[in-house]
Amino acid sequence: MLMKIYVGNLSAGRFIYAIIVALSLFLSALTVQAEKNEPLIDKVAIVNGSVITSEEFNRELSPIKQRLSQQGQKISPEQLKGIRNEILENLINLELLFQESRNNKIKVEKEAVDSQMTLLKQKFSNDTEFKNFLSELNLSESALKLKIKKGIAIQKLIETQIADKIKISDEESKVFYDKNPDLFKQPEQIKASHILMKVEPGADEMKKSEAKQKIKNIQQKLNKGEDFAALAKEFSEGPSKNNGGDLGYFQQGQMVKPFEDAAFALKTEEVSDIVETRFGYHIIKVIDKTPEKTIAYENVKDDLAQHLKQEKTNQEVKTYIQKLREKSKIEKFL
Repeated sequence: MLMKIYVGNLSAGRFIYAIIVALSLFLSALTVQAEKNEPLIDKVAIVNGSVITSEEFNRELSPIKQRLSQQGQKISPEQLKGIRNEILENLINLELLFQESRNNKIKVEKEAVDSQMTLLKQKFSNDTEFKNFLSELNLSESALKLKIKKGIAIQKLIETQIADKIKISDEESKVFYDKNPDLFKQPEQIKASHILMKVEPGADEMKKSEAKQKIKNIQQKLNKGEDFAALAKEFSEGPSKNNGGDLGYFQQGQMVKPFEDAAFALKTEEVSDIVETRFGYHIIKVIDKTPEKTIAYENVKDDLAQHLKQEKTNQEVKTYIQKLREKSKIEKFL
């Protein structure tokens, strides 16, 4: 449904509530308590006596610089200054929230930490990959568990102190729906199947010719009345072959242009000529078409209410953090 896409797009912004756990998971060193007569620690900030170290800060900065470099983007001194400042402010905000979770006597059960740790490990194909991940962050498994515990504590704080208190009425969500009709338009969609003969990137003319001959042979079978789905299951080299080539519903902008142009030009139940894309040669069949429409309020109101709650939570968290900052002692050395 479009509403799910819509909510996903709108909630993809930097909602503090949504990113707290992610941020705290990958902050790679614990802050330490500064005490009198303690050796001087290389630091970027002290938040109510708790030190945020340069090491912690640089572990957040390095992957961002590396990613921008890999994308071929040159970072100006002014841009770098902005990135550094944003990282520092995020670290300070997280430390303030964590301190406040302790002030509110929020407890995190070991089972909750272990569960999150298990979910994280499942993202890696084997234990070696997971250990390499920890090595890249210069983290031990026990230190990561402490970071997860900190993230859960912050999440609980925000849920109990802010999110749980926010209610979105039907009237509020309906007003938003009525004022933003374009956000709830579902563009024209088609449901299509295809048969693909792959051509690998950089393939020579002989390989291309072989693939094209194969797709022509399949085309001849279709012209004789053989079943499209059965031929797709037997001959297609695409991942959809087991479903008879079924690609489901899609709208313009979701497929490569030559494929999309050919598919949207077809009528329902019509089969295309051979279409060449960077993936190889296709034959496309359109199964169904749905015209552009506006999704009814009843079909989106639950997702919309959730989105509006996220929006309001985001604003409330910013206000909450600002109040924490106003009563805290924050020293910056960056």
